[in-house]
Amino acid sequence: MTDKKDDLSQFSMLDLFRMEADSQTQILTDGLLAFERRNDPAAVESMMRAAHSIKGAASIVGLEMIVQLAHGMEDAFIAAQAGKLKLTANRVDALLAAVDLIVQCSRLNGDLDAWLAANSTQVGKTMNDVQGIAFLPEPVELPAALPPPAPAIKAAIKAAPAAAPAPEIGPESLVAAAPADGVAELPVPGRSLPPMKTAQNFDRLLALASEARINAHQLHPLIQGMQRYKRNQAALFAVLEDVMEAASRTSDPALKEKALLAIQKSQPLKQFMLEHIADIENYERRLLTGSENMVDEVLSLRMRPFRDCIQHFPRMVRDLARNLGKDVVLQVEGEDTLVDRDILLRIESPLNHMLRNAVDHGMESAQERLAAGKPASGTIVMEARHRAGMLNIEISDDGRGVDPEKIRSTVIERKMATEQMVAAMSHAELMEFLFLPAFSLKGGITEISGRGVGLDIVHDTIRQQNGTVRIESELGKGFRTSITLPLTQSIVRALVVDVKGEAYAVPIVKVERVLMVQQSAVHTLENKQFFDHNGEHLGLVAAAQVLELGDMEHAEEMPVVVIGSSARRYALVVDKIRGEESLAVQAIDPIFGKMRDISAAALLDDGEPVLILDVPDLLLSVEKLLEEGGLHQLTRADHAGRRRMKRILVVDDSLTVREMERKLLVGRGFEVDIAVDGIDGWNVVRSGDYDLVITDVDMPRMDGIELVTLIKKDLHLHKLPVMIVSYKDRPEDRARGLAAGADYYLTKGSFHDETLLDAVSDLIGDAYR
Repeated sequence: MTDKKDDLSQFSMLDLFRMEADSQTQILTDGLLAFERRNDPAAVESMMRAAHSIKGAASIVGLEMIVQLAHGMEDAFIAAQAGKLKLTANRVDALLAAVDLIVQCSRLNGDLDAWLAANSTQVGKTMNDVQGIAFLPEPVELPAALPPPAPAIKAAIKAAPAAAPAPEIGPESLVAAAPADGVAELPVPGRSLPPMKTAQNFDRLLALASEARINAHQLHPLIQGMQRYKRNQAALFAVLEDVMEAASRTSDPALKEKALLAIQKSQPLKQFMLEHIADIENYERRLLTGSENMVDEVLSLRMRPFRDCIQHFPRMVRDLARNLGKDVVLQVEGEDTLVDRDILLRIESPLNHMLRNAVDHGMESAQERLAAGKPASGTIVMEARHRAGMLNIEISDDGRGVDPEKIRSTVIERKMATEQMVAAMSHAELMEFLFLPAFSLKGGITEISGRGVGLDIVHDTIRQQNGTVRIESELGKGFRTSITLPLTQSIVRALVVDVKGEAYAVPIVKVERVLMVQQSAVHTLENKQFFDHNGEHLGLVAAAQVLELGDMEHAEEMPVVVIGSSARRYALVVDKIRGEESLAVQAIDPIFGKMRDISAAALLDDGEPVLILDVPDLLLSVEKLLEEGGLHQLTRADHAGRRRMKRILVVDDSLTVREMERKLLVGRGFEVDIAVDGIDGWNVVRSGDYDLVITDVDMPRMDGIELVTLIKKDLHLHKLPVMIVSYKDRPEDRARGLAAGADYYLTKGSFHDETLLDAVSDLIGDAYR
């Protein structure tokens, strides 16, 4: 029986040719680059087979031009294998151009003959170069220089970080440079990441797997309850034994018989409880193991080898170096390192920036390298590996590095700091300037660089993925870039904290440290509070104030989470540190738009919803509070005469909408209760003292219109304001709601935080009575 995955009957012959051309041209590209570097005979053998396969496949679908091109390439490889033809750089250029032409023709969806006619000059030159490859001019040979072995290069790079560049590549420079012979370059063949047609299915699978894990954790409270029951049962059995002992000392035979019967009846119960607790504990372990394995397997569906992102980079580096008159080789290590496909898609552009900067800025010409005692050919090493549960990518080269004095002079020239300040800066502080927008060390602007929009783009892109970038350099020896990223964006390791009774999560990669600070260690200067830690002043900010959850009350010892870096480092005061958890990230419903200080949501192991904080956004909110001078004092509040908060009841069957409305209202200072449908809401509103009811329309058991009708007809509740918040904006629904007595009708289609809060303010005013 044929596996459906291997059933190719639904593809046309031309589709099958495209599939084969993609794989065989990748073999040709890799083989040509390998042969150019190492003169590897094995590479020639594989290229001969690839060219022969393309020739046969093209013949079947009637692509005569590709047949001739592949035949010419095959002849060149046979001659090279026999030692009759030397594959010099010029000849490799011609063969790579032929590979590009095959890829371009195979991917055409329109009329091939018309395309060939429109590009006849370019096609004719490529055909002639391949057929007359033996007569192409030889390149000028440089003086021989023995390159050091690869380990020596790596040792030099580790001793002196490697060379690449100051920030200077704009998005327009991502277009590959044309080859040195002036022929326009066709798209470089390379395996792009498979289309993400099943992204929604994956998200659904991950949600279900995470739900299974949460359900498994729900057994723990049940087991704890049974353990308490077992302890109570043991106490009861002890009392029965005391009764038996007392009965045995009496002369009443009936009492003795009943006491003995009670003891006999109790023994099976004791054994029953022990066996069932053990069974449930074993079941919980199996369920937890199975659900964790399920989450791991679902995540593995998203993992792709690192090579899928970087297959075209060796060709890009070679062609760009040739265009600049340089000789540069890219060595890739860790190609099989697994990375989340979303991260691969997002880091391709930053890696492209770094490599192009390395070739343009970091690498010297062959003559300069020989004069400096280096091999004529420069080496860039790109390495990917897993380290401490993170993806670590290092890009290093053995080029000229970055001159720190040039950075100093540029900073002074652009008046970004005074001479005294710049003179006192460390090497690491100077390197940080390379990440600033529009900061360039290059004297002029070229097609490739000089605009000063390179490393800042790299830095911002990596930060958006919750990653970090670190650069090091030593003049004359090289430049090294170290990028650290999470392995996946679907599961985030986070620190869970309590703020005003609500759970919030901070991604671990954004947490600098966690501390306990005594109130006696807090100092105040210009209405700003701070404490000393290892000689550094760390500003204290109440998380409740930043998140607009009201005032905080603190004990003598305050738990703080330090976030940010360098001058933008603050200590966020929270109520409690719960600990670390792995959270399955869930996007917030687009209906709420971009929420300030919040990036996503998740469920904790016990099923409690938690919001994941957007730390860069949080830092902006902290700085805004500092500018406004409105920071709360972090002292224990003991105000007996505090005004009472107004109470609001939120009735909605959607967990997401219910929780979001509650958090928005609590952030404004209201006390909020929730109900899951109309019946639940009716029961709750009659048992409490509320100032406002906010209800949905479409709910099970009792809809919102019925709830409004009951409230307005009730003798004690008829004056209670009621707001309807519904996805539907149908005139009949609005008319029914207002006719039933609703005081406000708000549609969720235009719903966002200010709309809801403004409507609440119109109905009942501020949060305090």
